[in-house]
Amino acid sequence: MKAFAAVFLREVRLAMRHPADTLAAVMFFVLVCALFPFGVGPAPEALARIAPGALLAAALLAALLPLDRLFGAEAEDGSLEQLLLSGLPPAALVTSKALGHWVTTGLPLLAATPIAAAMLNLPVEAWGTALIALGLATAVLSLFGTAGAALTLGARRGGVLLPLLVLPLAIPAVIFGAAAIEAAAADLSARPYLLLLGALVAVAAPVAPLAAAFALRAD
Repeated sequence: MKAFAAVFLREVRLAMRHPADTLAAVMFFVLVCALFPFGVGPAPEALARIAPGALLAAALLAALLPLDRLFGAEAEDGSLEQLLLSGLPPAALVTSKALGHWVTTGLPLLAATPIAAAMLNLPVEAWGTALIALGLATAVLSLFGTAGAALTLGARRGGVLLPLLVLPLAIPAVIFGAAAIEAAAADLSARPYLLLLGALVAVAAPVAPLAAAFALRAD
């Protein structure tokens, strides 16, 4: 647990020393949501109708931005090999990095969600559900994205391959997250969809780190 916590805290400290990636992800999220009123028009009803899907899609795309350097910088300077030789199991190493990615990218995106929701005219009553749905959806992306970053490590054009590998896996999170927000906006129960999102996190939590661990051993 000490080694796991040390790797996690290292990820957080690195993100705090170099906040450009986090800031870029948050700005991308807000700006993409700001573009929708220009594309579909300022009609409140039209914006509210597309708001759930737009929030999920924009947040997941924004969370992808820092992933291509998740292992790349450490592979270049040799610190990744040292981490793999530290005694921490590779799956635990990947889990700690996925948790670090979610804390340094997912949480800032959640903080910006009210701004994006207001731009898309999402009813205030659905904001709480939107935060929970985005939190779970970004957790799914952090887990699968970390696995994708490990699988594409060292590949030519890995930055292009990573979204092609990860985004199809994130489609269920978009579907269930958008359905939860739509249900909350319509004053219906969002609990079934949030439970399905939680189930996705429960499936990804063991599967993604194991896949990433095999990829790192192969590299």
